[in-house]
Amino acid sequence: MKPLGAILAGGEARRFGSDKALARLDGRALIDHVAAQLAPHCDGLILCGRAGVGGVPDRPTGGLGPLGGLNAALHAAAGRGAARVLLAPCDTPVLPQPLLALLAASEGSCFVAQLPVLGIWKAALAPMCDTYLAAGERASMKAWAAHAGAVAIDWAPPIANINSPDDLSGLTGFFP
Repeated sequence: MKPLGAILAGGEARRFGSDKALARLDGRALIDHVAAQLAPHCDGLILCGRAGVGGVPDRPTGGLGPLGGLNAALHAAAGRGAARVLLAPCDTPVLPQPLLALLAASEGSCFVAQLPVLGIWKAALAPMCDTYLAAGERASMKAWAAHAGAVAIDWAPPIANINSPDDLSGLTGFFP
């Protein structure tokens, strides 16, 4: 069974200056690029940290960064009967298909060491994530991954991550 795809799209984008998920790259929103790349590897997609159709609010509350989005995705997956969540941020419009295939095929929880918001997570970790966040632990993806026993995998070359308008303009013309 394929994992549930989850796109982190609830950030404040302070460095970017506007909603990164909706920023345009080659005529499409960044979030649409990510969704198109995740879709072949997933049974369904959700948007973490977004209201509306397909959106789930961060859990247990907003302001926890990517870990709040992951926790929401874990609960959404468990509620849908999905065993795993393939997680990606909305600001990575160029995701290597071999990497996504590797993550989607993994039975355990693992993440990209250089970009810990990109990974595969067992939905059964939802209660553990609730407990971790309720205990006031650091809402850091790397700290959570260590706590959950997830495996870091190295990937090269680096994955483009859009943090500024200059980063975005550097990718313009990448997609036909």
